[in-house]
Amino acid sequence: MRPDTPADHTTEAERLLRTAAQYPEDREPLVLRAAAHLELAGDRARASTLYDDLLAAPESAVENPHLIKALKAANLWEYGHEAEARAIIEGIRAAGPPDAAPWQVAAETLEAHDELESAHDFFSAALTLLLAPGEEVPYATQSLLTGRHRVRRLLALPHDAWDELAGALNTAPVPLDELHDPKRLWSLGSSDPAELKAEITRLRAELGTYRTALSRPFPVAVLHWPKEELRELLTTYPDLTEEYVDHATHLSRLEASLRDLHAAGTPNLGIVTGTVPSYEAFAASEATSPTTTALLPQYATTLAARGRATPWPPPRTAACWCGSGEAYGVCHGGG
Repeated sequence: MRPDTPADHTTEAERLLRTAAQYPEDREPLVLRAAAHLELAGDRARASTLYDDLLAAPESAVENPHLIKALKAANLWEYGHEAEARAIIEGIRAAGPPDAAPWQVAAETLEAHDELESAHDFFSAALTLLLAPGEEVPYATQSLLTGRHRVRRLLALPHDAWDELAGALNTAPVPLDELHDPKRLWSLGSSDPAELKAEITRLRAELGTYRTALSRPFPVAVLHWPKEELRELLTTYPDLTEEYVDHATHLSRLEASLRDLHAAGTPNLGIVTGTVPSYEAFAASEATSPTTTALLPQYATTLAARGRATPWPPPRTAACWCGSGEAYGVCHGGG
């Protein structure tokens, strides 16, 4: 059951903070989730303290500093610290983070406070940086296209190529132009049954999109073992050799699995990296032998749920997920 009351959200935040203390390697994503629950509980000052605590760690220990800053800015603006929030958002834009999440949080913060032109510029700057011409749009970047389309409709701007792309990627049964129609509020006060029926259809489409996002809050992830970790795993648990054979086979199978999932229409794919101590601890927590192959996908799912997944596919010019140091398009993305 999802938390419904402020007390429920506070209780869930406390649970997540205890879990973060128990699993320090996963502290950052767990603390971020705890902060989100504190915001929903109305305890925004404490949420800001959690963001500050994460940012106070050594720079090398912070995995997503720009996302933390964006979430902190969104929270600060909600309880009266607009100037500080604006300064943080401008800092994010100047830094140009290479992932979509901080851009989206910052742009939607501006949009929520009726800063539509600034939100539009933020969405556009993010897409210019993150979306390579001719390449498939990464799952995380699709929401930037959708948000930009929504803001452009509010600004009454004509469609451009990115708007067309957003519409083509839309999976809802109602076109984006209808979902983002600024005149929709008028239909809620209409006495015309046809208009009311159309609005109900649009609301159902939006609800379906939100439910889909909630049902997959983290990627469908496959498990990657670096070369040294796989050697240690197979030395310690030789029964798993049949599952992995050798490192080269493991890497080729991993890429093939992701491509098969993608071809089947599965969105939001990712890769999680395993370590032997972490896997052994997970097996112990499940009271299961590490040689149980059915435990491996459960381990991958748990790592993804803790925010450990790297989105797949990476841009063709980005470093390959396998750690070879070569570009993905030259390495595993070249097939």
